Amino acid sequence: MKSSLVAISAAVVVATLVTGLKDRAALQERFGLGSAGKPAPELMMMGRIKPTDASAGNPEFNAQLVADKIEAITSPSPPAPGAREPDAAAPQPAAPQTVAQPAPVTPPIVSAPPAPQQAAAPAQPAVDESALRYFASRGDKVRLQAEISRLQAFYPNWVPPADPLAVPQNGDKQLEAMWQLYSDGRYAELRKAVADRQAADAGWQPPADLLDRLDVAEARARLVNASDLKQYATVVDIAAATPSLLTCSEVDVLWRVAEAFIQTERAQRGQDAYTYILKNCANPAERQATVEKASTLLAYQPMQALLTLERPAADGSKEFDAIRDNLTRRFMAEGNDDPKLVIAPDYIARLEKLAETGGLASDALLLGWYQLRRNNDADAEKWFRAARAKQDSAAASQGLALALIARKAPEEAEDVMFRWYADSEDATSTYLAATANLMALQPPADLAEDVLHRIATEVIARKYVPTAQQFGWYARSLNQFQTAARWFETALAWKPDDEPSAYGLVITREQLSDSKAVLDLQRAWAGRSSRITNLEDTSSLIPNAVTPPPEKGTLAAQQPAAQPTQNPPTEPLPAERRITLQPGSQVVVRAARPAMETVTVPRGPRQTRGCSTTIDAGQLKPADALSRGWCLMDINRPMEAISAFEAALQSPTRKVREDAAYGQSLAYLRAGLSGNAAVAATKAPQNRQRAAELQVAILADRALSAFDAGRYRETLIYLDQRARLQQERIDLMVLRGYCYLNLKMYGDATRIFEAAAATGSRDAARGLADVRNVTHPDVND
Repeated sequence: MKSSLVAISAAVVVATLVTGLKDRAALQERFGLGSAGKPAPELMMMGRIKPTDASAGNPEFNAQLVADKIEAITSPSPPAPGAREPDAAAPQPAAPQTVAQPAPVTPPIVSAPPAPQQAAAPAQPAVDESALRYFASRGDKVRLQAEISRLQAFYPNWVPPADPLAVPQNGDKQLEAMWQLYSDGRYAELRKAVADRQAADAGWQPPADLLDRLDVAEARARLVNASDLKQYATVVDIAAATPSLLTCSEVDVLWRVAEAFIQTERAQRGQDAYTYILKNCANPAERQATVEKASTLLAYQPMQALLTLERPAADGSKEFDAIRDNLTRRFMAEGNDDPKLVIAPDYIARLEKLAETGGLASDALLLGWYQLRRNNDADAEKWFRAARAKQDSAAASQGLALALIARKAPEEAEDVMFRWYADSEDATSTYLAATANLMALQPPADLAEDVLHRIATEVIARKYVPTAQQFGWYARSLNQFQTAARWFETALAWKPDDEPSAYGLVITREQLSDSKAVLDLQRAWAGRSSRITNLEDTSSLIPNAVTPPPEKGTLAAQQPAAQPTQNPPTEPLPAERRITLQPGSQVVVRAARPAMETVTVPRGPRQTRGCSTTIDAGQLKPADALSRGWCLMDINRPMEAISAFEAALQSPTRKVREDAAYGQSLAYLRAGLSGNAAVAATKAPQNRQRAAELQVAILADRALSAFDAGRYRETLIYLDQRARLQQERIDLMVLRGYCYLNLKMYGDATRIFEAAAATGSRDAARGLADVRNVTHPDVND
């Protein structure tokens, strides 16, 4: 009877255990193993990490205690001394076999259901996760993510742990020190540490993961160094030999490789690298930076292909809307450099809207040059005038002057350019072209003495042949033949093969009855000019007579061939005794029109795309250094722009120094160095508008710096000073409100926040809530 009861009890226990294994919640309740509603983390289901704290399972769970309970229930009571129970031994073989089964089932008790575990466990490769724990323990999220990406690339079936800190710590202190060297980027020291340990312990082998990562890190360092040194072929070679670097976790490497391809005249390969990033990488900031970097190196058409990879945003906007204005500006600048490039109308319309509403003279300038290069002179004049109205500059004046010359208004063109003629070689060429066209007007323009004097002074200083020749014809129109002869002789001294000047001189000498000079000129030009050699009767070329103009010659700026044989006239020509004598044909100037028999003044290429490489600004001319400084500001490299503006400050031209000091101040402000910005602004005198603009920006920057440092009263002083110069912006009003709040001036803070919140400012509304939280905490609770 007793044996039967034991057998029945064993059967009940076994049935209960089997049922419990199927019903984990019931078993947990029976043995006190914790709540069934709180499964262990997925990482435990994978069988890698045992629970070490209360959150991983019931802290009172003891597997041995459970085993003891089962053994106690299934084992028979000890027999009485001398008693023999032959039937009790019968179920013994079955009981251990049945009870022994729960051992491998123990993990599912503290993890997810067994089925997923059994499917996932065999698929997990043997992966060295010590690097994960090392980077996680030091909070190095960048390297941690890079390591996860690397391991996933090598082991596609590997699943990263939910908690890298739970990976067992490496007990090898020397190996931990090696990981520290790797983390610090001290690769040479790491190599030495590995070699030293192998020499001391022949049986020790470094982890393959550490060596692999070290090889990749050294390759990355070599690639970055080669890129910084502009050794682009080396960059490509290292990337080809280390394909593990070419992933989204190494996007900086991808950028450098793309640049290397483009700089080695493999633009399509560079475009492919940028395309890979936009197709495969998801980080929004990196995607945006990719487009910005590509736009400084790729031409307009390849950029349009990249922009087709743009992703829609959740709010219905486009991914690159934040940088589309700057992209538009860069595309239009490229269109200015290449008159054959057609920019999409959408970009033109976008820039027109920016120019009309944004208030930047540079936007109107871009539109003006774009239209001028395509001979749309009326549109070009409109935008150059708009740019000049916002900020009178050499570039705006030069563009307007070219448009005016094309419209046959050289007198206004000369007046517009005179202030800027010494700003650059392009500006000088434009001014001199305006003077040549002005002197060639028919009927002759009625010019004031001061205008004639300044034109003559500049023409003599520059030895500019076209205007000197036109001065000769202008003097003939005033019956001043001696003066005309001297101007023609001066032009020939600067350019001995200038046939129109020689013709003007021979007919002028003929009218002066200087037969010897006429014969000398005819002999000199025999075989080169039939109209000079076979000079016809010039009796019609007397004062007050009207004759056809001389044959049209090709006028071009030339370098002087020799010094003039006579001193050129230094006094301005009188403006009386007008006659209708036709001088040389009128000169028309346009920007880089092909096959023109006119004075051409090509505009120098823009430097915006030419400052992506690093050069010593000190080796540039001051005007070129100034252009480079603005270019560097356009691509947001203020520290390099500071050096370029410093080189431009050495210019002897006041305007260049003024612009350089202004630009350097803005560069310092963008770099967050308001003190340096204030010093830079004093390096050259600034006009009232610029001085006020700089002062406003410097005071705003100082206010922000003082607020960040917790100096709230000082912040208010700077804000008050700025408010005297310019109306306070909403964001600065909010800053003022928080100053009052921190100073416990709650009434003033409330007043400021309410005024700012009325404009729709969310920051101001948040400020009001912060005031209420401080002043009425019970109400808010």
